[in-house]
Amino acid sequence: MPKRYQDIYPEQPLINSQQLLRPGASDLLTLEFFEAEPGEMPHDVFSQHHILINLKEKPHRVENWRNDEHRDFVYHQYEIIVTPAGMRSGWRWHEKSEVIVVTLEPNKLKKFAHSEVGILLGHAQLKSVPQFIDKDICDAALMLREAMNQDIGSNVMFESFARVFLIKLIQKYGIEHSENIEFNPKFSSKHYQRVLDHIAQNYAKNIGVETLASCAGLSTAHFSRLFKKTIGQTPHQFVMSYRIEQAKKMLGDLSRPLIDIALSCGFSDQAHFSRVFKQFTHINPKEFRSEQKSSKS
Repeated sequence: MPKRYQDIYPEQPLINSQQLLRPGASDLLTLEFFEAEPGEMPHDVFSQHHILINLKEKPHRVENWRNDEHRDFVYHQYEIIVTPAGMRSGWRWHEKSEVIVVTLEPNKLKKFAHSEVGILLGHAQLKSVPQFIDKDICDAALMLREAMNQDIGSNVMFESFARVFLIKLIQKYGIEHSENIEFNPKFSSKHYQRVLDHIAQNYAKNIGVETLASCAGLSTAHFSRLFKKTIGQTPHQFVMSYRIEQAKKMLGDLSRPLIDIALSCGFSDQAHFSRVFKQFTHINPKEFRSEQKSSKS
């Protein structure tokens, strides 16, 4: 089970947005500021996206593991690192750090992106960007931190600046699932979102096309025709591809039995899981896991 980023950070934050009195934006993001002595975080897969923004004036050496990539680099002031949820990551820093850490809950970010920005995010949601400078994102994060230091109006300021931060992040670094989808009034983005929400919440169970059609408020035949025309896959193919994406994340846990992953992703047994996995990826789960293991060694 993926952990929250805060679960294993070696020190307590100096400031934490969740300590504010019921900030509306706390449902979307958490901002923390750390000054941590040289140390490291173990390699793990997190259920949240996390964005690191370096505030230390003096450049310093940092090591970052991102799935099969090991980066040993100099971290400059105001440089940003975006690590999407589901990516195995680890850290080692060789000098005292001064860093803003923003963590985002994927399910809530998805709903915010759709309702506030009009974007349907893909499964990964955010691009994996290991090291870059973006003045807009950095300024928005600094305004968020400043809002937390205000004695009066901190809640209102934090919520306002959080919206600015999130909108800029989504517009620049969000991965749109709908970039090649041409929606129409008969099957709109809202229809699609309701169907996707149901699949995301129930992919471990049996999902019939009748249920998906009901989510969209359409007859089964009409839904199946419109879904295939709009998305490019039948509803059944789409559900299977979604399950395979979830399985890939679970396969990163090398200690987890294949039968457990198969059942957790809605497959009837391990043989069914292996057969469908190979149809979509051209290798079986054992081979996929072996490649993952080799890339980490």
